[in-house]
Amino acid sequence: MCGIIGYVGKSNAVPVLLDGLRRLEYRGYDSSGLAVMNTGQPIQTRKREGRIENLRQLLQTSPVEGSCGLSHTRWATHGAPTDANAHPHLDRSGRLALVHNGVIENYLKIRNRLEAEGHVFLSQTDSEVLAHLIGKHYEARTDETPQQRLVGAVREALVQVAGTYGIVVMHTDAPDFLVGSRLGSPLVVGLGKGENFLASDVSAIVAHTSDAIYLRDRDLVCLTESDFKIETVDGGLANFEVSRVDFTPEQAEMGDFPHFMLKEIFEQPETVENVFRGRLVDEEASAKLGGLNLTPQQLRDVERIVLVGCGTASHAAMVGEYLIESLARIPTEVEIASEFRYRNSPLDKNTLIFVLSQSGETIDTLAALREGQRKGHPVLGIVNAVGSTIPRESDGGSYLHCGPEIGVAATKSFTSQVTMLALLGLLFGRMRHLSMAEGQEILREMRALPDKIRSILAQSEAIRQIALKYIDAPGMLFLGRQFNYPTALEGALKMKEISYIFASGHASAELKHGIIALVSEKLPSVFIAPKDSIYDKNVSNIEEVKARKGPVIVVTSEDATEMAEIADDTIYVPKTIECLNPILSVVPLQLLSYHFAVARGCDVDKPRNLAKSVTVE
Repeated sequence: MCGIIGYVGKSNAVPVLLDGLRRLEYRGYDSSGLAVMNTGQPIQTRKREGRIENLRQLLQTSPVEGSCGLSHTRWATHGAPTDANAHPHLDRSGRLALVHNGVIENYLKIRNRLEAEGHVFLSQTDSEVLAHLIGKHYEARTDETPQQRLVGAVREALVQVAGTYGIVVMHTDAPDFLVGSRLGSPLVVGLGKGENFLASDVSAIVAHTSDAIYLRDRDLVCLTESDFKIETVDGGLANFEVSRVDFTPEQAEMGDFPHFMLKEIFEQPETVENVFRGRLVDEEASAKLGGLNLTPQQLRDVERIVLVGCGTASHAAMVGEYLIESLARIPTEVEIASEFRYRNSPLDKNTLIFVLSQSGETIDTLAALREGQRKGHPVLGIVNAVGSTIPRESDGGSYLHCGPEIGVAATKSFTSQVTMLALLGLLFGRMRHLSMAEGQEILREMRALPDKIRSILAQSEAIRQIALKYIDAPGMLFLGRQFNYPTALEGALKMKEISYIFASGHASAELKHGIIALVSEKLPSVFIAPKDSIYDKNVSNIEEVKARKGPVIVVTSEDATEMAEIADDTIYVPKTIECLNPILSVVPLQLLSYHFAVARGCDVDKPRNLAKSVTVE
């Protein structure tokens, strides 16, 4: 979850490192720090608890300068957020600095052994243990050049650790030289002109270069200002390719918006269109997804589909379950990635698995991918981040191409994932029983989505006024049926993530099975009730809440004008076919949670205790 950036070149590293940390702050903001060095000089470190601005202020009063450096923004695992626990960490000699993402699971055993040898630790972190372990091996290797000693020491240490890591290391004996390696935690090499970079996310370096190498697990890279070398940790040959970054620096900036979350909500007309652009086939009334790497016959042979994801991705997968079963009549089920990887789920021989992840690095989803492949099943990825681990390891899949999502609370990735799943439902459906006319209707409605989303976004101020009306609410219930039951879950997740109030999502009909006990005059219920085949059932549930004096906010279709007489507050969305409605109905819920949280003074882009990409268990 933490963020890493390393730099080696001719410029002062500090501005580059700070800019990279700013772009990576969504990955962790408990503390931050940097270390820099120049030839013949000791390593200089600066670390501060809290946001990166605290580190920036420290550097104004206590500046440092160097042409080689590394930095880190932390999401705490081992040890509280303190200056001492912030990265970088030094070895016993103080001449080696390390930043680390991941978890060293056997760090206590190693720490106890090192303490018995006289090592003294200044932090509670597992990462400092790794720094001391590498330093120990460096000191033991005396018949090599400093660069060879450092590479060898990193190799020896990594063989001894259990867990996950993305690390960058430097040593004063080897100036202008960085060593990096990864296992389960992303690390990317950025290739510049007279300068090179290492980062946990390409967004940290996109302002400096668009040439990147995404390291694989157990790769080890050596970096100077003019060259690089990539091998495996055990010294073998590594396979790699130089990729072009698929977004611009401007896309990773807020622009005129006050928060990344709001910017990304307003990007959804374009990002939804990006998903289906070039993938709709009018003459076949179907979809074309060439990256699946399966023949039409192999696709027709699929008898069961499993969709795997975490958090928002799992809610998108739930919509996908309804979509695929409705359009293609293929039994489909959703597995939470962390459960799938540990339970022995029976999988039929003709089962196809899809894993969903915005970042392509989610550790539980990646482990689920590997578990599915271990059992002999094809596993395909639905991922946004090009070049990330899941698309590299999967048997095929499709990219979302919705650009960088910086806000911790996922928004545009949800609607993009649901759009992709709709394409899959259409593709599988047209291979089976779905008629040409039904396929053509889906194509028409899909192409109309961007403009319909724009009409919802135009209601942002009206939705803000609704949020202000309920600003003192202790919590909210979110309720929906069929395709919009997962939408209710996603709406509740957005509200609790960024406003910190109690919020729970439920199937509307579950009201009478216990949920209605929570209804009160102070607790608003948000219903997603478009005018569809079960509209009347939703109205009955709304009346049940109103009969108990519970305030009701309804998201409904434009032609359901009678809802204004029933609900306390009504948000209208354009009509569409039932299977695509979640793409529209979720947008008001995103705006409602955003405006509610902002009014409560919450930092919507950096909610407490959360980080964007979950790369540790």
